[in-house]
Amino acid sequence: MVDGLLSAKNQDSSACSKCGGSGWIILERDGISGAERCECAKTARPQRVEEQSGIPPLYQNVDLDSFNTSGFMPDEEKVVRKLLWDLKTYVREYPPSDRPGLLFTGAPGTGKTYLAVAVFRAAIRKMAGGVFFDYQTLLDQIRSGYDKQSGATDKEAYRTALESELLLLDDLGAHRVTDFTQDVVTALLTHRCNNRMPTILTTNWPLEGSSEKDTAKTLGEVIGWRAVSRLHEMCRIIKMPINTDYRMRKR
Repeated sequence: MVDGLLSAKNQDSSACSKCGGSGWIILERDGISGAERCECAKTARPQRVEEQSGIPPLYQNVDLDSFNTSGFMPDEEKVVRKLLWDLKTYVREYPPSDRPGLLFTGAPGTGKTYLAVAVFRAAIRKMAGGVFFDYQTLLDQIRSGYDKQSGATDKEAYRTALESELLLLDDLGAHRVTDFTQDVVTALLTHRCNNRMPTILTTNWPLEGSSEKDTAKTLGEVIGWRAVSRLHEMCRIIKMPINTDYRMRKR
């Protein structure tokens, strides 16, 4: 029976030829046997982490090198290329010691989520654990978690966002303003800021009004000024230099 199982395992074409799929290689040095991690395990773990991170299918293959820089005016293209260089530096130095988070701000369709996910994917492939949450979905799950009939997933949503090594929170502020939402986001950001936990965020809301006559809301009015203060403390602010709709231009 054992021989049959071993034979079947050896015939598995997907198993690593070095470790047979166990993830460990037995070595002998100076007459002493020991085990060490196989290279396949080092490759497989980042892939598993990415598959479990919750990245939407639309963004599962994005990276910084594939961001389309064609079609810009010369001055615009120069700024975009500088931004891409800065983001690649962030990834190379991840986790950074100074302000470990990134906050992408800008109008809808300017490429914020694309770049945020590209950085997120590169970071978690450096052996970091991470989770992607849409802001509105996260708040809905947290609210549902208070219901006795809610499932385990809803009850764990807040803790997952709170404790994940790297959190990507997309579309910050895209929810009806209530005391509950402001309290939740403030508590979440305060915990991650105090513990220097890298957090990547995107938002369509400006951090401040563009003029004295501007009546549009700002991010502080939507999620609360305490939360915005935390963002300034924990994140590098990236104002998207693109004014045209990146999605439409890419098509």
